[in-house]
Amino acid sequence: MCEAAQTGSENLVLMGIEPTYPSEKYGYIKPIEKDGKWSWGFTEKPTAEKAAEYIAEGALWNGGVFAYKLSYVLGKSRELLGTDDYETLFNGYADLKKISFDYAVVEQETSIEVLRYSGTWKDLGTWNTLTEAMEECVVGDGRMNEACSNTHIINELGVPILVMGGKDLVVAASPEGILVSDKEQSSYIKPFVDAIDQQVMFAEKSWGSYHVMDVEEDSMTVKVTLNPGHKMNYHSHEKRDEVWTVISGTGTTIVDGMAQPVKPGDVITMAAGCKHTVIAGDSGLQIIEVQLGKEISVSDKKKYEMPM
Repeated sequence: MCEAAQTGSENLVLMGIEPTYPSEKYGYIKPIEKDGKWSWGFTEKPTAEKAAEYIAEGALWNGGVFAYKLSYVLGKSRELLGTDDYETLFNGYADLKKISFDYAVVEQETSIEVLRYSGTWKDLGTWNTLTEAMEECVVGDGRMNEACSNTHIINELGVPILVMGGKDLVVAASPEGILVSDKEQSSYIKPFVDAIDQQVMFAEKSWGSYHVMDVEEDSMTVKVTLNPGHKMNYHSHEKRDEVWTVISGTGTTIVDGMAQPVKPGDVITMAAGCKHTVIAGDSGLQIIEVQLGKEISVSDKKKYEMPM
C-alpha cells in the first residue's frame, strides 16, 4: 500500500478485504461503472441480504486501512479545518466536528485505488468481534457461574463483577461507564454513546495517563501517572488553581521557572496563572492532582517553552 501511495497517481489507496460471508458488521467498497468509467462507492453496514447482493457484484469489505502522501492529508486539513498547524489543531481539538475520516474524506474522494486483500483479517471494532479474538472469557476482576455461556467480562474497575446465567453477553466496565449488552446488539452502541455528555474519565497520553477519581461542582481530582523520564507540557491555567501530592516515585517540578526535586508526600501548590510542569525520574511518578475553580475545562490551558 505504501508503494502504491508513493508512486501511484491516485490520492488515496484503500485495502479492500475479500469477503468470506455477507456480514452486516462491516462497511463495503463497491465497484461502480458510470459513462464507461469505473470508480468506487461506499456503504455502511447493510442488511445481510444487501450484503450478499454487494458481494455478488464484486464488493469488498472496507478494512478502514488507508495510505496517502502526507501532502494530501495536510491539504485536506487546510481545506476542511482551515489549518494544518499542529498547535492550532491540538488546542482546538475539543471543538472540532465529530466525524470519521471515512465520512469526511474517503467518501468524498474520487481519486481512489483499491488493493484487494485475501489473507487472514479480523476487524476488532465492535465488542462482539473483540470477544471472538479473546483467549480468556474474563479480563480483570470478574466471575461467572456455570449457567453462563458465550459471555465475556472486561473489567477495568477496582470492584468485582459477577454474572449469573448470562448468555451471549458482553459486560465491559471502565471509568467511562458500564456496558451490559447482547453481543449482536453491541455493534449498534455508537449513537447511544454519542448522546452521553460526560467528562472523560481516563486517557493515555504520550507521557503517561490520567484517571479522573472525583468530580464536584468546583473541583476535580485526578490521578496522574508519568512514565519514566517523561514530563507534562510547561503550561498555566487562568481559571483554576492546582495542588499536586506526590504518592510514588521521584521527579522534578518547575513552578514559574524554579526547579525543585519531589518525592512521595511532597505537596506542590500552583495558583491560577502560574506556569508549571513536572518531570518524572527513572522510576516514573504518580501524583494526585486536585483542580480548584468555578470553570474547570480542558480548554483552559496555555503552553510555553520549557525554561532552560
